[in-house]
Amino acid sequence: MTNNIPDISFITICYNGFKDTCELIESLQKKVHSVSYEIIVVDNASHENEAAKIRHLYPTVVAIRSNENSGFSGGNNIGIRAAKGKYIFLINNDTYIESDNIACLIERLESRPEIGGVSPKIRFAFPPQHIQFAGFTPLSRITLRNNMLGFDCPDDGTFDTPHSTPYLHGAAMMLKREVIEKAGMMPEIFFLYYEELDWSTSMTRAGYELWYDPRCTVFHKESQSTGQLSKLRTYYLTRNRLFYARRNLKGFNRIASIVYQSTVAATKNSLAFILKGRFDLAAAIFYGINSGLFRPSSDKKSIVSPDK
Repeated sequence: MTNNIPDISFITICYNGFKDTCELIESLQKKVHSVSYEIIVVDNASHENEAAKIRHLYPTVVAIRSNENSGFSGGNNIGIRAAKGKYIFLINNDTYIESDNIACLIERLESRPEIGGVSPKIRFAFPPQHIQFAGFTPLSRITLRNNMLGFDCPDDGTFDTPHSTPYLHGAAMMLKREVIEKAGMMPEIFFLYYEELDWSTSMTRAGYELWYDPRCTVFHKESQSTGQLSKLRTYYLTRNRLFYARRNLKGFNRIASIVYQSTVAATKNSLAFILKGRFDLAAAIFYGINSGLFRPSSDKKSIVSPDK
């Protein structure tokens, strides 16, 4: 890591996750030797100054303290602006690697000029360490739902074939720097959820292909059931599907998707929550629809709590 211009800039966001962030840093420092790199940690206004603690423990790490929580996109954009690497690798702080196959991702990016981004295989960190991500299916035209290939499947070789994917996974994605210059920074309007789908759509619109390459594996500490009944999750998913439709769909599909999200889906989901006694989640849907329909969907910061 003595070069002025490293091969890779690893960028990770830390929000009250000091222990996980340290484990990620140590896994990268211990395992990655095939390429030069820098590690950039963005402390997204954690309760404690975790950037200062990281600088003290890991002097070679670039630790940036943000005075406000600007969300997943905003935090990553802070890191991207500070990055010096030829390739930008966005990686969640609750991940780690066990082997040095990072160069395989560079090899994939350089295999053809039109390939702009690549995500590795992502496996759950907790036993039995099944696959979380082996590529995405396309979003359905009206409902804007999709699936992760290989989800909860054993890593038995079935998903060991590289292939193109319509979207990269936000927990681990590597990009050529030029892609960001052409497609723009990560959209901050979303704050949580759908931002990598929207960003991936911008990349493909700019003429790039996106790929999944299983030769590199990242382990993710996310639980398969994390936040399934969270107010924040319900609010942002409801709002951001509408934002995605307004920003990316055209003509009939745009109108049909907006109408479907704000009527059929909202009514069905609200009634299901009410029947379970979760009036807070039904309210989160209402606020999500209101924001998704009437707030600007342009690429400006928009951090709104479902309680407001």
